Amino acid sequence: RLRLHDGKLIKDRRYHLRTYPNCFVAKELTDWLIDHKEAPDRETGIRLMQKLMDHYIIHHVCDEHSDYKDAKLLYRFRKDDGTFPLSKDVKVFMRGQSLYEKLVSVEESILKVREENSVKYQRTFLGCEMIDWLVQEGEVENRKEAVELGRALLEHGIIQHVSNRHHFFDSDILYHFWINFRRRRRLTELLNENSSRALSESPDSPFCLRKLNSDPGNTSFLSVQTNKEIKIVSAVRRSSITSLSGNSNPYFSTASALVFPPVAECNPKSVLKRPVTNEELLSPGAPYIKKTLTIVGDAVGWGFVVRGRRPCHVQAVDPGGPAAAAGMKVVCQFVFSVNGMYVLHLDYQTISSLIMTGPRTLVMEVMEAIE
Repeated sequence: RLRLHDGKLIKDRRYHLRTYPNCFVAKELTDWLIDHKEAPDRETGIRLMQKLMDHYIIHHVCDEHSDYKDAKLLYRFRKDDGTFPLSKDVKVFMRGQSLYEKLVSVEESILKVREENSVKYQRTFLGCEMIDWLVQEGEVENRKEAVELGRALLEHGIIQHVSNRHHFFDSDILYHFWINFRRRRRLTELLNENSSRALSESPDSPFCLRKLNSDPGNTSFLSVQTNKEIKIVSAVRRSSITSLSGNSNPYFSTASALVFPPVAECNPKSVLKRPVTNEELLSPGAPYIKKTLTIVGDAVGWGFVVRGRRPCHVQAVDPGGPAAAAGMKVVCQFVFSVNGMYVLHLDYQTISSLIMTGPRTLVMEVMEAIE
């Protein structure tokens, strides 16, 4: 958006005796994307701008078109006309970016390279240091508000405990910024994002957490209920999903649009004996232990299902799959982190997406009740 303003592609334009401020012509913008190597061709440029429309970043000036057309039509960034929706997630992200820029631009910043357990970490700070700084700079009114802000930043993946073992506290625990806001991101990265819609459209699909292969056949999972009964849950036929995605590679391309076929409801009943809250899991002296599982995916996936909402739990495990081999159980295991990202505050669709778009070797921390 800023580059388009600088290049005068965004400007006031007159059409049918009416002036539309701060807008651009779609066809001109597609040309600009190709000329500036942001898109290799017009088709990709159109897909990129459609992504921005889907995320409510741009829109047609009269909202007469819900899709992006490569034509002499006028579009506008919502930030230029005040219609950009500021959800809680967006507000927290923008607050984190503002704090990061302020911290890296001052002399004697609290952000420093520090070492813990012989491992060096970039952009680190102590929890109490951050709280002191927030209060001194007038970013918050008191230490309690500073802790709440720190917790929000951690829960949104902006900051993190260096070894991902603690939430945010007013103490000498070491944290670092998980996001480098100064890394220049290319527009084409948008096309590699796996839409969470594809997962939420099929909430009962047992994979969610299975990458796709072209081998025919079904997979069975053991779902352990509270009465210790074992029942077999059949997964959808993976070959049919793969053919829909149009990919012969055993690992589907994240750029492909995944369309899941209708499936029968799987594991509708939670395996938990009772609901458990995040506060209960994290309270001092809670009867839970944390375990780290390193699961190397096979040609099918990782072999387990997650369910639940904040916190999520392991609902089913393939007894012959990678997760079972790594020591995963079914009952009373809550997902604490995925590949170093704290996830207790996320729902199962989001966690599924994180796993699906991550590396083949999955490092997952779970919290398990002490027997």
